[in-house]
Amino acid sequence: MTLTLTSDPRFERSHGSAHVRLRPGPAGARIDGLVQSGSAKAFIHGATCGPEVVFLNTSGGLAGGDRLNYRLDLDAGCRATATTQTAERAYRSTGPKARVRVVHSLGEGAHLDWLPQETILFDQSALERETLIDLGARASCLMLEAVVLGRAAMGETLARVAFDDRRRILRAGRPVLVEPLRLTSEALTAGVAVLHGARAFATLAMVGPGAEDATGPVRAQLDEPGVSGGASGFDGKLVIRLMAADGWPLRKQILRLLAVLRPGPPPRVWQI
Repeated sequence: MTLTLTSDPRFERSHGSAHVRLRPGPAGARIDGLVQSGSAKAFIHGATCGPEVVFLNTSGGLAGGDRLNYRLDLDAGCRATATTQTAERAYRSTGPKARVRVVHSLGEGAHLDWLPQETILFDQSALERETLIDLGARASCLMLEAVVLGRAAMGETLARVAFDDRRRILRAGRPVLVEPLRLTSEALTAGVAVLHGARAFATLAMVGPGAEDATGPVRAQLDEPGVSGGASGFDGKLVIRLMAADGWPLRKQILRLLAVLRPGPPPRVWQI
């Protein structure tokens, strides 16, 4: 028997979707529905600030052509935290981009802390991600996105990357905060107007009545060695930008800020 290699090999792709719905309960919220398929899973456990919803990707990372969808619906009055079990890894792509879509819908007066762990981009990775948080009347949220450009401890460097990250927070269908990011290979070596040599960066955004009141306490915590950052607050919004030479000091700075922005300890899966 003769085996012939084709010039267009077909690679196995990973697809997954996880959808959780919470309704009011004695501990702030309780599960009302869970649907999951493929490589996306979710589990829920109790915590001091309401239940914690943990999403995970059992494929171990994202490669070209993979598809991942996470969704959380909070009924009116619910309070919850959602996160990811570990850092998400975007590996080298030989063709199409990996695509991730995250949608969270909050009913009237609900609150969500969306605190995924960092996304690690590997050399020649190609990832497109969209995050949408839809707030009902008087609902509020805290949103985090952190990105690490290779693992410094492993000697990894990036020469080529394609990363499109679009984050939107809406209220009753109207934009409250819109955060588009396109990171290309050219940005890896750009000057002070872009990364300026940083290997890790993050944005935290809090939206809700009085969110700007935390600007002063947050600025007082922006002194972690190896991390530069700034915060601005206005009109029910607080936005924090962070840059660091490595993911570890960035993570320490984020944990310090979370202690100011929310009650109780960080998500359980963050505690290592």
